[in-house]
Amino acid sequence: MKNIVILISGEGSNMAAIVRAAKSEQWGARFGSRIAAVVSNRPDAGGLAFAAAEGIVTAVVPHKEFPTRESFDAALAKAVDAHAPTLVVLAGFMRILTPEFVTRYEGRLLNIHPSLLPAFAGLHTHRRAIEAGCRVAGATVHQVTSELDHGPILDQAVVPVLPGDSADLLAQRVLSQEHKLYPRAIAAWLARTVAVSDG
Repeated sequence: MKNIVILISGEGSNMAAIVRAAKSEQWGARFGSRIAAVVSNRPDAGGLAFAAAEGIVTAVVPHKEFPTRESFDAALAKAVDAHAPTLVVLAGFMRILTPEFVTRYEGRLLNIHPSLLPAFAGLHTHRRAIEAGCRVAGATVHQVTSELDHGPILDQAVVPVLPGDSADLLAQRVLSQEHKLYPRAIAAWLARTVAVSDG
């Protein structure tokens, strides 16, 4: 069985979309995979309740209890490894991971970013896209590397930037596409239909 561990920090809407897709698309039968656990760095993360209600094991590794980023990531890796993950999915996990953590899961650590990478890596992507006069925006699923938001791209979704858009309005439109994009990219990864060549 291919175990998927999802990391969240908040409400986990992308996590919920992935869980629903795994059920409706029968990932267990199709890919021999399951959502094995949802892990958060915040005990008050709303997504934990959703995961528990779905019968998924949850765990919390509170980052504030660790003196360094390295010690937190070591504890996080221990919590993740308890579920023998084939794939680790960042779904609104708001922590910058150490190179050691990234290397540990190299090639099997995915993230979704709310821009059409390589454009607008980092924060405030929607505001920056509007200010730059972009006609389209979107989201990107990519493999995680030690360089923030620069890993190999697996899939993207595009939305228009409309006249009068605010960052919040654009964010809502992008998020609705993320909920379709992320499950699709994970399913492709599980089916090994995503080819990565020369980065």
